[in-house]
Amino acid sequence: MASLSDKSVWDEVEDGIGEEVLKMSTEEIVQRTRLLDSEIKIMKSEVLRVTHELQAMKDKIKENTEKIKVNKTLPYLVSNVIELLDVDPNDQEEDGANVDLDSQRKGKCAVIKTSTRQTYFLPVIGLVDAEKLKPGDLVGVNKDSYLILETLPTEYDSRVKAMEVDERPTEQYSDIGGLDKQIQELVEAIVLPMNHKEKFENLGIQPPKGVLMYGPPGTGKTLLARACAAQTKATFLKLAGPQLVQMFIGDGAKLVRDAFALAKEKAPSIIFIDELDAIGTKRFDSEKAGDREVQRTMLELLNQLDGFQPNMQVKVIAATNRVDILTQPSCVLDVLTERLSFQCQMKKPELASCRFTLER
Repeated sequence: MASLSDKSVWDEVEDGIGEEVLKMSTEEIVQRTRLLDSEIKIMKSEVLRVTHELQAMKDKIKENTEKIKVNKTLPYLVSNVIELLDVDPNDQEEDGANVDLDSQRKGKCAVIKTSTRQTYFLPVIGLVDAEKLKPGDLVGVNKDSYLILETLPTEYDSRVKAMEVDERPTEQYSDIGGLDKQIQELVEAIVLPMNHKEKFENLGIQPPKGVLMYGPPGTGKTLLARACAAQTKATFLKLAGPQLVQMFIGDGAKLVRDAFALAKEKAPSIIFIDELDAIGTKRFDSEKAGDREVQRTMLELLNQLDGFQPNMQVKVIAATNRVDILTQPSCVLDVLTERLSFQCQMKKPELASCRFTLER
């Protein structure tokens, strides 16, 4: 270990000292040392202040977190977003007006309508990002402050959810005999546009929105529709025409809207409407509310088929065994056949086809 008398120690110290310090006098060094001591004291006090503020901030964050947990306790009040607004906080206030701090915040505001049929304006939306909200969204709000706490999944009618076939259809084309021509037609109209969407877009081919199958009962209309759904790996929704005839006004049209909304959410999907002639009646003037409701339901179906924003990943396969209704003048089904743009006639298989099917 080097001693204090060792010259090398002092040489190393002098090498580490800057030239500016070596040129300073003793008084200047003392004064400089006092300045450094005062700066150190100031920095220590600043560190203590920042540490105190940090602890206070942590306590506040913890307190706010506990409040959020209390406010987010279930149950929520279910509401719908009516409109999103951009309110300018720089608008000139009237003289003597009270200053609302919430209204001075920049950002989007929301108008919501609760399940109790009350409408509220929210200058502060809540815990949900305003950019992720859109009119019509279902949200959960606090029962007291009405702040939006969480977005809820889209609500569908329970009857529409029951129409969805949970298990994927397993039918194959080989299970169907005597309908080779009809199978080929449905493959070209339904399966190929869904499995090879890019090729149709590149070639500029507009595929049909759906297929209308008609023929006597027991000719395999439902079986062929399930086979198409199995080949496309699509969600299969089975609707029955009589199910769409409801007692209350607008209920049938709502079922149609919810069915198509569910199909778009779970696209690609196929909607199979059996016994379509139950609602596809001739247009006529009637004073009975039931007749008008049937026509409203059919018109809503036409609107969903050829609306402003058609979805090519949702196909409709309609089936009916009343061919005579198709030939009636001013029938709603006449318009439907134009919207579906493809018809497939189902016939009873020939004897040779039946024998071939039984042999397999």
